[in-house]
This record gives sequence, C-alpha cells and structure tokens, in this order.
Amino acid sequence: MNQDYIKPDNWSIIEEGFDAESVKSSESLFSIGNGAMGQRANFEENYTGETFQGSYIAGIYYPDKTKVGWWKNGYPEYFAKVLNAPNWIGIEIEINDETFDLNTCTEIKNFRRELNMKEGWYSRSFEAKLKNGTEIAVNVVRFLALDLDEVGIINYEITPLNKDAKIVYKPYIDAGVTNEDANWDEKFWEPLEVKHTGNEAFVTAQTFKTHFKVTTFMQNSILENGKNLNLSPTNFNTTTDKIQSIYAVIVAKGKTSSIQKIGGYTVSLNHSNTQSAAEKAIQAALAKGYNQLLEDQIAAWAKIWEMSDITIEGDVKAQQGIRFNIFQLNQTYLGKDSRLNIGPKGFTGEKYGGSTYWDTEAYCIPFYMATKDQQVARNLLTYRYNQLDKAIENAQNNLGFKDGAALYPMVTMNGEECHNEWEITHEEIHRNGAIAFAIFNYHRFTGDYSYIPEKGLEVLIAIARFWHQRANFSKDKNQYVILGVTGPNEYENNINNNFYTNYIAKWCIDYTYEQLQKVSLEFPSDHKRIIEKTKLAESELKEWKKVADNMYFPVSKELGVYLQQDGFLDKDLVPVKDLDPAQRPINQKWSWDRVLRSPYIKQADVLQCFYFFEEHFSKEELKRNFEFYESFTVHESSLSPCVHSIQAASLDKMDMAYTFYLRTSRLDLDDYNKEVEEGCHITSMAGTWMSIVEGFGGMRVKNDTLSFSPKIPKEWEGYSFKINFRNQIITVAITHVETTFSVDGTKDLAILVNEKKITVSPNSPIAVPQN
Repeated sequence: MNQDYIKPDNWSIIEEGFDAESVKSSESLFSIGNGAMGQRANFEENYTGETFQGSYIAGIYYPDKTKVGWWKNGYPEYFAKVLNAPNWIGIEIEINDETFDLNTCTEIKNFRRELNMKEGWYSRSFEAKLKNGTEIAVNVVRFLALDLDEVGIINYEITPLNKDAKIVYKPYIDAGVTNEDANWDEKFWEPLEVKHTGNEAFVTAQTFKTHFKVTTFMQNSILENGKNLNLSPTNFNTTTDKIQSIYAVIVAKGKTSSIQKIGGYTVSLNHSNTQSAAEKAIQAALAKGYNQLLEDQIAAWAKIWEMSDITIEGDVKAQQGIRFNIFQLNQTYLGKDSRLNIGPKGFTGEKYGGSTYWDTEAYCIPFYMATKDQQVARNLLTYRYNQLDKAIENAQNNLGFKDGAALYPMVTMNGEECHNEWEITHEEIHRNGAIAFAIFNYHRFTGDYSYIPEKGLEVLIAIARFWHQRANFSKDKNQYVILGVTGPNEYENNINNNFYTNYIAKWCIDYTYEQLQKVSLEFPSDHKRIIEKTKLAESELKEWKKVADNMYFPVSKELGVYLQQDGFLDKDLVPVKDLDPAQRPINQKWSWDRVLRSPYIKQADVLQCFYFFEEHFSKEELKRNFEFYESFTVHESSLSPCVHSIQAASLDKMDMAYTFYLRTSRLDLDDYNKEVEEGCHITSMAGTWMSIVEGFGGMRVKNDTLSFSPKIPKEWEGYSFKINFRNQIITVAITHVETTFSVDGTKDLAILVNEKKITVSPNSPIAVPQN
C-alpha cells in the first residue's frame, strides 16, 4: 500500500482535507462516466497547481504516428490515442476582483470530496479564504446522466461568509486541449465553428486524420438561494477554439449564489448534424431540470446496483473496494453499443491508448455476462467479429500468414493493430486464444449457442489457422513448438514454448474442430455458408489436428510443474520474499535487461492457463504449480492478483486469497503500483468481481449446470451477490454458518453446491451448511 487517505465507507469514496500532493491521484479516483463519455475529477474553477486535465468520449481516437528509436518492419503506423476531448466543465470565477484558485488561497478548511457510488454523483465542498480576505463556502455537485448520456450537469454554489461579494462567473468551452500522452505533441483537434445564442454556446471541432466531428455544448443558469435569476451573459470572449460567457452578480454575505451548467458532447458517430443534436440535448436537459436529472440519475444507478451489487458484512474497506470496482466498470461500459469496448483506463486517463485489449475477453466478459442481459456480452463478441477482416489483414500483411489466418491486435480502436512495442505487438499472440475462449465461455454460461453458427465459427476458424501456421515441427523434440513469443508474463520476451500459449493454441484448434462438427450436424446451412466463405477443406483440418495432437509442453518432472518456458529453470531462482523491498516495483527500479533475465513474473502466466482450464488439471497439479510460481510473482500487472486470489481460494489458502482480494479491489484506492494519478485500472476491476464470485463463491459451470463451492474469509461476517444465469436471477448469501440460495421468477433452478445437486424453487430459499 502506498497511500491511505481515502476514508473507508460502504457506498462512497471520500477525501477529507486538501492536499495538493494528492490532487492528480484524486482526479483519477473520483472520475465519473456514463458509458458514452467520462472525465477526470478536475476542478471546475482555475487551478494553477499540478493537475492532469482529461475528458474523454467513447469511440473517439487519434492515430498518433508511432514513435520508436529504431523502426522494424511490421510496426503499426500509429498508436491510437484516447483523446482528451474539448473541456466543457470549466468555470473561471472572480470574487471581489480576484481569480479564485485553490492553489493561491491563503486558507482552505473542511475540504471534502465525495464520489457517491450508490447514486452516481461527485461533489466537493470546502471553505476558502482568498488573498483579498474574502471568505467563501463552496459546494459543487457534478454528474454525467445515464439516461441522457450526451449530457452532464454541474451545480456550483458559492456562499460569501464574511462580506458581500461581487462574483463573476466565466463558464467556458475550450477545444484547444492537448493530450497528456502524445508522441509528437501534435494538436489532435481542428476547430470548425464557435457559436453562442443567449445562455447557450457551442464549439464544433473535428479530429485531424480520423475526422470525427464533435460539438461541445454548454448552457448556463445563474441562481440565488435556488431561484433562477434568468440572467443573460453580459459579454462573450471568443477565439477560434474557445468561447466564454460572462455573468456578474452581487451576493450578500450569507446568501448562496450558484451557476448550473449543462454540458456535453454530440458526435458524428451518432448524428449527421452534431450542432442540431447538441441543441436538442440541451432542450431535453432543460425540460427535466437539475432536480429531475438528479432523481433520474439516482434511479438509473439503483437499477444497476439491484443486479450488480456485492455486499460484504464486517469489512468496510473490502466493501468499499468491490463497489468502487463495480461502479467504475459500469461507468465505462454499459453494453448499449457494439462499436464500443472497454479500455484499460476507461475514462480515467490516457495511458495504454486504444479501447480494446485481451483484458475484455479474459476478465470483463464474465462480469458483464453475469450482471447484465446476455446481449451485452454478445455485443462484446460481435465487436471482434466485426473486426475479423482487419485481424486477417494483420496476420497477412505484418506476419506473412495466409489463407485467412487471423491475428487479432494487441491494442485496437477499429480492428487495426496500434501497439508499438515489438515484443508485445507480434509476440504476445496468446490474445488470440482469449478471444476464442470468450466464445466458448459465452456459450458455456448463457447456453446461447446461436452466436457460434452465426458469427463465432468464422472467428474460430481464422484463429485456428493462425495457430496451425504459427507452430512449427521440431525434429529434435518430434513435436510441434511455438517459438519467439511473449506470454502473459511480459517480464519475459522472445522466449520459446510458453506453456500457456502452447496450451491455448492446442485448445483453440481442438475446440474449433469440435464446433465445426457440431455446426455441420445441427446447422447445416450455416456450415455450408461458412465452409464456402472460408474455403476450408478436410485436408486442412487434418493438418490442424496433427499440430494440436502433437503440441509440445515444457515440464519439469523433478519439480512436478509445467515450465513457463523452455529456459525458465536456467534463471537464478531467487524467490520474491528474498528480494529487497527497496527494489520494488522492479519495473520502476531495474533496467529492462535485468528484468528479462530475472525469474520474476509480472502476472499470472502458467496460472492463467490453470484459471481458464481448471477442469483439465488435478487439484494436486494446481497446488504444485501455484506454490512454485506464486513464489516468483511480483504482481506488477493489475491483472495478476485476481487470478491468484481465485486459485488460492480453490486451494483453501484463504488468508492468501483474502490478501490478493484486497490488493485487486483496492489497487487504485491504495495505489499499490504508485501510478494511480495516470488513471484507474478499469479492466482488472472485473477481476475483482471474479475474486469474490469465482474465488470465494466458487462459481463455475460444470456439465451445463451452475456450481458453487462457497468459502468465506475469516475477516468477513457474510457476503452476497447475484448472478443472471440463463435469464434466471439467483442470489447467493454466504456466512460462516451456511450459504443461502434463492431464485427469482417462476422456474426451478438446479445447481451444484460442493458437487451435490440441489434444486432451488422461487420463493423458497435453500440454506446449505458450510463445509
């Protein structure tokens, strides 16, 4: 743990006391979003201290030209940047002729931030003394509407405490923004038009190269003690990319003045005329008014929490952690638009670029399948299907593959590869396996097989072709090998026969072969269409099977473990416990050469295989491999602790499972990796959900049946969660005494509990004693 200023609370993220050193971290932690847009928790008023300003729009990006020291053939031309969008939250404020700025105030008292996760709003309140002696109380509430997802609203209240005050509000829109993360310090936005009409203002700009057009809008109302004064701006300041409205009021001591600012974005992805759409968005918001918009927000979040909440009794920090993770996931992606996906930082920062990694398939889909309608997960699968042609182009043009073999990108916005590290872009090929696994996992959990003949089988064929061509026959081993790869553990590059990669390659081929047989029998017209489209011949299938049936897996018979790669035991195997804590995190303290030669594991690698394919291995194999690899794992990837937590729980190592759960659930809140100011780790937050539901709850799907093996950390009094399994909602409540299962609806649900079959009927909860 590297920070401890967030106050424990069941439903809110709370910061008390102003600390300039924490501003950028808090800007990440208190970020808000609604699936269509999001923003860091920047101050609305001027702030001259250190800050990372960021607002983001889903699906809008810029192809920033790749910057490398030495160009290699096959490098992608650009690294997709999540764009810092035009700023609509800004409100410059003058109080008695002094610009209000917390960085220059002589005193700040009772500073408090709150991110209310239950109701979906963010607030700040404090008292401040300006250099001119004026003392004020400030209370600000801001939220991005879930129902009107192009709209956000700010209610900014100022109360003079010691004297009357002349307050000048200068709300603005600024399209002259730059990215914190940019390769060449280019401007990404081209201003097209600046307009204003009364209390409304608009800035239309488009991205260079990609030509996404965005109208950023605002509408301002000035109130006193809650009553709208119906003021018009006294003036406007305009440039080619910025507009600022001016309002001046005299406020008596003790009276409360406020500005309510409606703002947001309309984008060419959704509208042919973004200006007209912006005007309609403003009118829709005005028709509801601030109070109704807030009530709608609270109701919309209540509906989300009704299904996705996890309750924990007796451990406030654990409760706060899981709700923070669930809240951020829902802020980032709600499943409404199959063109969108889940970026590693969501709407909280710019690092990593792109909107899609293998994180979506490996970690996020289970959360969305279980807490929402299955269509949401199907949309995520459809996203990859729609980009299949680009994946085939990637394999063909960059790697020389043929006949429809596909390598899905490591990072993408539109299906094109846009990750510029060679050892990741072209070697971390296991991501293909995660995409195939997600198709299997979707069918296994939802029971919806229709996706496979309609779309999924084409994806599986292209991926199987890739693995067939990527493997080569070793005469020395008399088996097929896969050389020059990077596994999930990115602290080893360009190694041979990564166990996880080889295993999932074999599984992909076998699974695709099985689905071809099934579709042939049950969906003959789809089978015929797919065979004709892919030109798949029986002779090719035989070659696939030859590779799968003769795949090489490195193993140490002496240690009884699968080897992460051929040369792993050649390393100086000093366990993490003997590593000087001052050397951690090694990715910030060591040269890359030293990291690569070390035995230290960034994230679960062999154990990722055991997580995906648990039923393929014995509990004894899991135990040996877990204990061996855990001793070398530094967990410097946000994706690592959750997998270890799940497997530790499976092995009844509950103290370890709980420790890993806390690490994944509070990774950002406690800033374990000393980088939260860059943004939150959104995709790994789904792993936190998995740690409880699949780890402690032991949820699996076995033989087409939902299965549980419930356990509970000693630190908790109880916990509960809901699962939407094949359109039936089951609630699971676990204590140290028993686990209670109840089901909604009208149908019985058969489940397995500790391998024993029970049937749960609606309105008839069943309690099973703890083992």
